[in-house]
Amino acid sequence: MRLTNKEKKEPSLAFGGQAVMEGVMMRSKDHMVVCVRQPNNEIVTKTEELHSLSKKYSFLKLPFLRGILALFETLYSGIKGIYFSANAAFGDEEEESLNPKEIAVVVAVAICLSILLFSVTPFFLTSLLNFGGGVVFNIVEGIVRLSFLLAYLAAVSLVGDFKRIFQYHGAEHTAINAYEAGVELNVENARKYSRFNARCGTSFLLIVTLISILFFSLMPSADYLVRLSYRVVLIPVISAVSYELLKLSDKYRNSTIMRVLVAPGLALQHLTTRQPDDDMIEVAIKAVKEVERLQKGM
Repeated sequence: MRLTNKEKKEPSLAFGGQAVMEGVMMRSKDHMVVCVRQPNNEIVTKTEELHSLSKKYSFLKLPFLRGILALFETLYSGIKGIYFSANAAFGDEEEESLNPKEIAVVVAVAICLSILLFSVTPFFLTSLLNFGGGVVFNIVEGIVRLSFLLAYLAAVSLVGDFKRIFQYHGAEHTAINAYEAGVELNVENARKYSRFNARCGTSFLLIVTLISILFFSLMPSADYLVRLSYRVVLIPVISAVSYELLKLSDKYRNSTIMRVLVAPGLALQHLTTRQPDDDMIEVAIKAVKEVERLQKGM
């Protein structure tokens, strides 16, 4: 879920954030803020300046390339935020943080597991059904992949710690919606706003599934191993296209057609968000205010 600047008519999708353990991480263009509720009820805040590769290599700002870069940089900062929040939630925020190499390993492992679970396994299972290699096969594979995603989200939502993370996810959306509405940021005002947001990363996952069906249907017929390799090699391309579509949905978010198109992504957020309590909203608001302060150089 991204943070936007309410003063801009077309906010940038380069801004982002996520729920972490007992807290919320917010990212602006140049800063990352993690706010975590500790066992003593205090809110501890970690801030960090971001150094995107796009600042050094301007060609990475080009359409499609920026989507691939955003994917990896979001994963990288997300792991850092989760690690800090896990320590802070247990009162150990001073513990030594992960170094870049360790974070890179964690990101690589996470990507490999995701590919295995949501790309390779659905392809293998669909192959057992003997649908051939045409459009029907790709549609069925997409349905299987989406079913895996829904089953995974439904399963983790039953785990106690994840229930609270999903509540913080809802708090993040609530605070962002209040911020974008231009109201004074406090718990009472923010509580009036929805826990759903059309530009949430959950919608991105749904777009990826739909785009993958289209891409694999356009690829030339080939043997089993070549078709399987498509599912791995084309992941960056599919992610890049999905990112651009998500950006486009933000640009035209007020149109009736776009509202209809983003509706499935909002529906999916019934699994990835829960109604937050006031303490959670307070943490999310603090993260929003702090990242805004840093971005404005206040």
